[in-house]
Amino acid sequence: MSVEYVLVTGASTGIGYASAAALAEKGCHVFAGVRSEADGERIRLQSGGKLEPILLDVTDAGQIADAVAHITGVVGKAGLRGLVNNAGVSVVGPLEFMPMEDFERQMKVNVYGLLAVTQAFLPLLRAASGRLCLVSSTNGFLAVPFMGPYSASKFAVEALGDCLRSELAPWNIRVSLVEPGSTQTAIWEKSKAENEALLARMPQECTALYGTAIEVLRGEAEKMVRRASPVQTVSDCVVHAITAKRPKTRYRCADGARLAWFAARWLPDTWRDWVILKAMGHIG
Repeated sequence: MSVEYVLVTGASTGIGYASAAALAEKGCHVFAGVRSEADGERIRLQSGGKLEPILLDVTDAGQIADAVAHITGVVGKAGLRGLVNNAGVSVVGPLEFMPMEDFERQMKVNVYGLLAVTQAFLPLLRAASGRLCLVSSTNGFLAVPFMGPYSASKFAVEALGDCLRSELAPWNIRVSLVEPGSTQTAIWEKSKAENEALLARMPQECTALYGTAIEVLRGEAEKMVRRASPVQTVSDCVVHAITAKRPKTRYRCADGARLAWFAARWLPDTWRDWVILKAMGHIG
């Protein structure tokens, strides 16, 4: 039986690693994108040698080109069965005081990087009539206060997924969006220190205007982490998107995903805003 090749970006931890490992267990040859040699060696050992780490910073055009050259040399005419665009960061804070360089960093990783990697590997996907999986978020259809930069990036991912699904249909390249709710991953913990430093750089006026609501958000974030769904809940969806005969166009998975979709789809904007703002103490 021929080997099926898959590339997963952002595979050093969390959803990326869990998805890469699960696909490897299904018999796929998985190229696991990481940002450092140390991460690569760690996941090689962690997976028992079942993953092939590859240096791939999605914002680095040179690394993308090198990854394409290496993977093309390995897969040959077989092409790429799947590309899982998972790499991402989270930037949090009031939009009124958000430094543009931080907003740009958010978009550069989550949106520009995703599209750059997709463009680079589409010839290999086309050769195999492969699958394209974009890891989005419930924040891609339900924006909440202080998550503006992250939500903006994930709303953009949703749009890219919808357009790519139609544009690539003539070559039978199926496109799926995975939209996790609260999940037990390291992205929020890894981003916590950066976001705390970002808030500390903002002027005192920011604290005076938004301090109470930000503290409530911190508390809610801690609760969210404690009740979050296991990462396998999401990686199972990624595996289905890559391997199933009839993949879904969207997978709403993990804690709160369906409730968030209901709120975004059916609640009037003013009702939804009132519930969120009242919970955060941002209105009386």
